[in-house]
Formats: sequence, C-alpha cells, structure tokens
Amino acid sequence: MNHWIIFPLLLPLVAGMLNLLLVRSGVGAQRVVSLLTTFALLVFALLLLARAASGHIDVYELGNWPAPFGIVLVLDRLSALMLVLTALLALPVLAHACFGDDRRGRDFHVLFPLQLLGLNGAFLTGDLFNLFVFFEILLIASYCLAMHGQGPERTRNALRYVVLNLIGSSLFLIALAVIYGVCGSLNMADLAVKVAGSAPDQAPLLHAAALLLLTVFGLKSAILPLFLWLPGLYAAVLPSVAALFAIMTKVGVYAILRTQSLIFTADGPVAQSSALLLPLALVTLAVGSLCVLGSKRLRELLAWLVIVSVGTLLAGIGLWNAAGISASLYYLPHTTLVTAGLFLLEGLMARQRGSAADRLEPGAPMAQPDLYGTLFLVGAMASAGLPPLSGFVGKVLLLHAAAPGHAIWLWSVVLGGSLLGLVALVRCGSMLFWKTEGVPVSGTVVSWARLAPAAALILAAVVLAAMAGPVTAYTQATATQILTPQIYIEAVLGGANP
Repeated sequence: MNHWIIFPLLLPLVAGMLNLLLVRSGVGAQRVVSLLTTFALLVFALLLLARAASGHIDVYELGNWPAPFGIVLVLDRLSALMLVLTALLALPVLAHACFGDDRRGRDFHVLFPLQLLGLNGAFLTGDLFNLFVFFEILLIASYCLAMHGQGPERTRNALRYVVLNLIGSSLFLIALAVIYGVCGSLNMADLAVKVAGSAPDQAPLLHAAALLLLTVFGLKSAILPLFLWLPGLYAAVLPSVAALFAIMTKVGVYAILRTQSLIFTADGPVAQSSALLLPLALVTLAVGSLCVLGSKRLRELLAWLVIVSVGTLLAGIGLWNAAGISASLYYLPHTTLVTAGLFLLEGLMARQRGSAADRLEPGAPMAQPDLYGTLFLVGAMASAGLPPLSGFVGKVLLLHAAAPGHAIWLWSVVLGGSLLGLVALVRCGSMLFWKTEGVPVSGTVVSWARLAPAAALILAAVVLAAMAGPVTAYTQATATQILTPQIYIEAVLGGANP
C-alpha cells in the first residue's frame, strides 16, 4: 500500500492544529508552519503526479478495510492533476497573504491549511459520503475566510454564501440517502457497477438522485442559474481569499466529471443528467460573458470571468469524448492560476488608484504603470484566449473536439464569449492605465517580492503554452482513463494495490 497518498491530508491537518496552538505566539511562527506545509504539499503532489502518470491507479484503504466496506482514497491521473493544481495555487497565494492579509484576523493560518485539507480530500476520496465530509470541511473554512477582515459588505455576501451552501449540503444528503437506499453503497466504484446493473423500477429514484447531485455540484461550480452568489462574494473578500477561491468552483467541476463519467454515465441507464451538461454549460458561458461586459469594477469583472471559465470547462466535459475532456483539463490549470493571479494583481492596483480603487472610472495614475500594465496585459490576453498564450491553446483544443452536431453551438458561444471578454478587458485596461487624473498616491509603491506571487500565477499562462505538448499528452491520457471507468472499478474493488 502506497502510504504517500495520505500525506496531502495529514500535512494540512497537522499544520492547522499547530497554528491553532500558535495563535497567541504571533503570526510569524504561523507563517513558517503554513509556508513549509504548503511547499511540502507541492513536493508530495508532484511525486504523486509522477506515480499517477504511469497509468496505475493507487487505492489506499483506511484501517485496512477493503472497498466497498471501508473508506478508500484513490489516486489516478485526474486526482493527481487536481492535487498539483491546488498546491501550485496555494503557495503563491499564501506568500501574498503573508504581506498583510493574514493580519486582518488571528485565525487565517488555521483556516488556510484546513481549506487545503478539504480540497485535497475531495479530490482523493473514492466515496460519496466522504466527498460530502470533505466538502463540509472546505466550506466551513471558506465561510470563515470569506469573513476574514470583517466589514458590512463582506458579512452580507458571506451570509448569502453560507445559507446557499447549507441548502446545497441538505440536498447532497438527500441525494446520498436515496442512492444508499437504492444501491446499499456509497463507494463510487461499487455504485458504478450497481447503477449500470440497476433494475428498471429503480430508474426513477436514480434519476432523481443524479439530478440532485448535478444541482448540488452545479451550485458549487456556479453554473446557470446557480451562480448569483459568486460575483458579490468574490468582489467583497480579501484579494488573497478571492485568489484561493479561484479553485473552489473547480471542485464542483471535478465532482461533476467524476460522478457523471463513473456512475451516471452518458451511455448508462441514468444518462439524463449527463445530457443536460452541455446546454447548461453553453448558457452559463454566454450569460457570464454578457455580465463580464457590464461589470463596473475590476474585481467584479474577474468574478464573472470565473463563471465564464466554468462554462468553458463544462462545455468540453459535456461533449463526453476524450478530446473534449482533454481540452477542459488543459484549460483547467490555465484559468485557475491566471484568474487567481489577476485577483492578487487587482488588490495591488486598487491601492495605487486611491479613492477610485478598482472601479472602472478615471482615478489616480499608478506609481508603477509599466510593471502593472505588462502583467495585466498578459493576464488579459490569456483570459480572452489570445495567441500565443495557454488560453488560446485550450480554446483551440476545445473547438476541435466538437462533433458536427455540436460544433455550430460550441463555436458560436465560445468565440462570441471570447470576443465579449476581449472587449471588456480592453475597456478595463484603457480605463485603468490611460484615463487617469491627478497625481500618483504616495506610499503605494510595492517591492518585487510582494508582486512576485501575482506575477508567478499570471505568467503560468506562458509556461503552460510553452509546455503544451507534454501537458496535453498527460490530459489526453487522463481523459482516456476517465472514459474507461472499468479501470477505476477494478483498481478499487479488485484490490489492485502495490
């Protein structure tokens, strides 16, 4: 049994407990613990990625209880990719937070590793009930992080977020109860077998459960019409929190991909929810693009770009072919890292614009316009899908994946959304950097060290484009593995452990 799989859960759990004990010792010691833990998570995630790249699926049986009776963690190409993405995002976001955001409340370094614990657990678990448990862990941490720094606007939006997710959690439990009542199991591999062999009289309950799960995961990923909580929340929280939340919607996308490709497959007896995915994704993308165009604040614009990215990701997944899923998996790290970098950059730019902050109206000229302008240009080009950056590569792969019957709708919405996003970002850039008035605000010049986390995340678009060959090779192998669920089922239920 490969015990390394448990480390992405143990490390943040221990770090959270240590930082809780260090609350009265000052933030310095907590920073050391958090930074060392997050760096170690990146190292372990890369090691696990290298192991998963061979195509072997590792199963870790907690308590040595075999599936489907015990709790299992499953490492395949998809979960390894998500672990690496989480660690790659967390390290620069944490470094940015250590320049002051973590001082806005004493529990930041307790909540941050617990958020990572919930994320990593959701990606590794092979059991629907434990997916619910890890969802609750990351949600509880995110509730508190959303309130970090306080303020009336932050409180209002955080409360809406809490209420909606409590409703979502209740629906999740109802869906699990229905599935358990019908199938007698919540292990995902076991459910894949039982749902595929279900009797016709069980179909209505399984259909209802599949639609409930799609609703719950749609709320987490912010698809139409369940995305109205996101723009206000992301516009209100601290920049480092908004950057970390860039991966929160991707947890919902991951859960949709995992459950719909393994349990409620497009060619199985419960295929209705899979068929709904593509139209929902295209409508989400279209409406999100229109809202990007109407944004009045940079942070609000970036929040709508998150929704656009969710629509793009689910459009590729909703094609249910290897090329579409591979394109989405390539686009996933691009949009997560670049959007997070833009959130961090926005916080620094808003300080230099004085009272105008991030509102798209004339404000004070920036003290470092060339530096900020270059980074914003790279981030905007990547987000809009302009060549030669990774956003362009991802969208080209997605467009080529469309079957003739879907091509006209996919091409129209994706290209139209890209055009609207480009217009909005050009308008935003001209307002922030050209339509200025007054003199630069004193005392707002930042050091290279403080700007480095945002720059590293935004420049990931260049790295992903340069490494498009090996990255797409990995995503294609991952898509093939996802669309061959029997490999996953045999690894989990067949006891294929090293």
